Amino acid sequence: MEDLDAVDALKEIAFWLERAQAKSYRVEAFRKAAAAIEHLSADEVAARTRDGRLKRIKGIGDRTFGVISQVVAGEVPDYLAELREQGSAPLAEGGAELRAQLLGDLHSHSDWSDGGSPIEEMARAASWRGRSYQVLTDHSPRLTIANGLSAERLTEQLDVVAGLNEGFDDFRLLSGIEVDIHDDGSLDQTDEMLERLDVVVASVHSKLRMDAKEMTRRMMTAVADPHTNVLGHCTGRLVQGGRGQRPQSEFNAKAVFAACAEFDVAVEINSRPERQDPPDELIALALDAGCLFAIDTDAHAPGQLDFLDYGAARADAAGVPAERIVTTWPVERLLEWSHSKR
Repeated sequence: MEDLDAVDALKEIAFWLERAQAKSYRVEAFRKAAAAIEHLSADEVAARTRDGRLKRIKGIGDRTFGVISQVVAGEVPDYLAELREQGSAPLAEGGAELRAQLLGDLHSHSDWSDGGSPIEEMARAASWRGRSYQVLTDHSPRLTIANGLSAERLTEQLDVVAGLNEGFDDFRLLSGIEVDIHDDGSLDQTDEMLERLDVVVASVHSKLRMDAKEMTRRMMTAVADPHTNVLGHCTGRLVQGGRGQRPQSEFNAKAVFAACAEFDVAVEINSRPERQDPPDELIALALDAGCLFAIDTDAHAPGQLDFLDYGAARADAAGVPAERIVTTWPVERLLEWSHSKR
C-alpha cells in the first residue's frame, strides 16, 4: 500500500488539474485545503477527520474532506487515482523520443514574482517529474505588474536557492532571471546581479507593436549583451487562452537569429499552449541560421512543468536536432555554456 500523506495527496491532485489546464478555482480548492492542514500532524489530521472537526476548518470542503478521509483510511483517494491514470499519457502527440532526452528547463516562475507557488514547491515538483535541473527565472524590476524582483530581493532569492539545493541529491535548482528588454535593448537588472546568475532569459514584455526596425535593433542589442543566454518567447504572440489573442511582434527575424547564432544565444521554444512561440516558420529560420534552442515551459505553477511535452512535439516536428537543444545537455555542460561569455 502506498504511504500517502494527506497534504501531499491534495497537492498532487492540484498538480494534475493544473497539468490538464483545469479552471483555476478547482486547482485552488485543493491547494487551499492543503495549506489549511499543513500545520497539523498526521495524527491530528486523522483524529479531526474521524470526529468530523476537520470539516469546520476554513478551506476544507466536501470534496477535499473526502480525499483526506480516504488517505486517513489508508487508501489512495479515488479522485487522485483517476487523475493519475489520465495524466499517464503525454500532453502532446509526437516528440516522445526528444522529450525523453530533455534534462532541464531554463524558464520558470515562483510566487516571488507572478507565479502561484513557493520556490520549494516548484523545485520539488521539477525533481519529481524527472528533471536533472530547473532554472528559477522570476521577473525583473520594471515588470511591476508581475512583482518583478529588485536587486535586493534577487539577492535574497539566491540565498533561498542555495539553501534548497542542500536538500537535493540528484537535482539542482539553478539561479536565473527573466530579464525585461528595455526599449533601447539594455537589460533590466544590474550587471553585477546578472553576473551572479546561472542563466539569463531576456524577453520583450512592453511596446510589442514597436516599429519593426526599432524592434529588430532592440532585440539584437539584447542578444549581443554578454549576459544573455536565451531569447525568450521572441514574438510575444498569444494564440489562445484567457488573455485572448495577440499578434506577433514585427522584426527582422533573419537578422535577430543571425545575432543569436553569432553570440551563442539560444532561441527559446516556449511550451506554453497560449504562446507556441516562435511560430513554426520562425523555428525553421532559426534552424537555418545555426541557432541553439532551449525548450522551456515558462511554468507559473507546478502542473505546468509538464508543458515540456508541447515544446518537444513542436521541436521534433520542425526537425530540430537534440544536440542543438541546450536543455538536453547535462548541467555541467549547460553551466559551462551559460557562463562562457561573462
